[in-house]
Amino acid sequence: MNGARKDIDPASELREDDDAPTLPELDLSEPDAEAGTLAHGRAAIARAVKHAPAGPGVYRMIDAKGDVLYVGKAKSIKKRVANYTRPVAYDARIARMISATVSMEFVSTATETEALLLEANLIKRLRPRFNVLLRDDKSFPYILITSDHWAPQILKHRGARTRPGRYYGPFANAGAVNRTINALQRAFLLRSCSDSFFESRSRPCLLYQIKRCSGPCTQEVDFAGYQELVREANAFLDGKSRNVQKQLAAEMDQASHALDFERAAIYRDRLAALSAITTTQGINPRTIEEADVFAVHQEGGYTCVEVFFFRTGQNWGNRAYFPKADRALGAGEVLSAFLAQFYDDKPPPRLVIASDDFEERALLADALSAKSERKIEVVVPQRGERKELVMHALANAREALGRKLAETASQQRLFNALAEAFGLPKPPRRIEVYDNSHIAGTNAVGGMIVAGPEGFRKNQYRKFNIKSAELTPGDDYGMLREVLQRRFKRLIDESPRASVEVAAAAAMAGGPPMEPTEEPGESPWPDLLLIDGGQGQLRSAQETLAEMGVTDVPLVAIAKGRDREAGRETFFMPGKNPFKLPPRDPVLYFVERLRDEAHRFAIGSHRTRRKKDIREAGLQEIEGIGPTRKSALLRHFGTLKAIERASIADLQHVAGINAEMARKIYEFFHDKAPSP
Repeated sequence: MNGARKDIDPASELREDDDAPTLPELDLSEPDAEAGTLAHGRAAIARAVKHAPAGPGVYRMIDAKGDVLYVGKAKSIKKRVANYTRPVAYDARIARMISATVSMEFVSTATETEALLLEANLIKRLRPRFNVLLRDDKSFPYILITSDHWAPQILKHRGARTRPGRYYGPFANAGAVNRTINALQRAFLLRSCSDSFFESRSRPCLLYQIKRCSGPCTQEVDFAGYQELVREANAFLDGKSRNVQKQLAAEMDQASHALDFERAAIYRDRLAALSAITTTQGINPRTIEEADVFAVHQEGGYTCVEVFFFRTGQNWGNRAYFPKADRALGAGEVLSAFLAQFYDDKPPPRLVIASDDFEERALLADALSAKSERKIEVVVPQRGERKELVMHALANAREALGRKLAETASQQRLFNALAEAFGLPKPPRRIEVYDNSHIAGTNAVGGMIVAGPEGFRKNQYRKFNIKSAELTPGDDYGMLREVLQRRFKRLIDESPRASVEVAAAAAMAGGPPMEPTEEPGESPWPDLLLIDGGQGQLRSAQETLAEMGVTDVPLVAIAKGRDREAGRETFFMPGKNPFKLPPRDPVLYFVERLRDEAHRFAIGSHRTRRKKDIREAGLQEIEGIGPTRKSALLRHFGTLKAIERASIADLQHVAGINAEMARKIYEFFHDKAPSP
């Protein structure tokens, strides 16, 4: 098999075979070549070739700032890298990459398979700008039935699979897991409570009353009976759903013939819950037990990869991805890079079904097999049920990309209107919104959210725990000053404005246009600052930024309307009279959405900090709770988290806690929203 990867490796477009004779060492030093030119980059690569290993491995191309431009792998690093020094015509993407290269780094591996796995890991970690990048790669949720307790627990799980038990998944989203767990609880009556909550029970909880738990905590079901429920649940999730349903139907008939209609009704409800799981999965394959289906659709310079998950013969959901990729790359080329990164931190199924073929399909199958220690197939079906699944996924990919393109177009119109409403010189590419949250000055937190034409960039949100001891509690102006000082001091240190402007000007002057799927606004500097507040907040922000030499970032303060009514906001900008936007104006709704998201993020950060302080300080913040009542609560519930989850009725069962005190405790943990 050809060891080079045409799909993600620009160098592969410059050669025909990895087994081609080694190029003679070229003296391309060209001392007079100007930095940032193609000749300068080729010279830097030529110097690196002399020290490149001849065997398989991974190479990194690095720019003048030390950032990784590209990560590639090769059967022979020396031969592959030498291709970049050839005096041939390059396409625009490769030319830009070579021109920006000033040095290279190499890592040798024992085999090309190891190089493929290492390359995928490095791409995900370093996110080089010239690679195909898997974006929005959040961890998938699983269902876990634990095995470290005599009464196993069923729960949703994300992250490392370190807890003993049986894991089922992945599911496409948390909603699919929650719905399935709810149905499984009704069908198999397994507990979902934590071990500490379980151990502290003296009577069954509400889930037992609504027939979603068998009540093992108070021995409503014996050990053998609960273990049988666990066995049935595992069998169902292992794909033996029909056998489980037949068994429950037989037991329902037996109870009915014995005139035990109450027990028959229990089996009837359990069967109904199982039917709800199996009938709401969408398409369920007839001959495929375990597979992931990947379909790629490209349009308008964008790429969508739709992924369907099939486990135990059931459809466990789907998810659409929009990887960052150069528009010149074909569907198979993008899919090859996407799959390697997708399974970097996920266990692959026994079968991977792809819509498009690619050169390194066999190598990828070998790499996944070696990683999972079982045989993995990567196939491109031409007929039959597998082909039907691919076509179904492809139709979903087309629809998802169509929605994405429509959203992008409407977002662009909205940003154009936003620029016009606020008198900005051009539509913003990066908007930062700031808000503070605290209760009487305690646990004060500042929140910053980021939005762009592609939507909220949640991986760039930042929270700022207010640290200054000189601030008067509740001083919103002082908190805003501290947040902006910390944010822009770091921005100035890490990305000086001048260098950003020079780079932008250079790109506009001579560089080719940016790929449409590349994240717009690579500069970390905001094009617009929105602040929740009025004239005072605006003045404070303006003075703070001016002291730091930042005078060219547009500022807008948003003051809530009378009685905090949405739609009547007043806007403040430096040098302008306060103004309002027309009711039902799309820009007004958009700005309200940005402000509400900043408010939500700030409140969430504040609550997290407040709960942490409560755990560290105990329950003393609640009026009327002293050492005696605190001990009684912890003795009864076991942990503070269990106290947070307790109802008012449960709290009243604790010695020394009357109805009024129970209400205070409950409201302390379940307040609607702290004051901003």
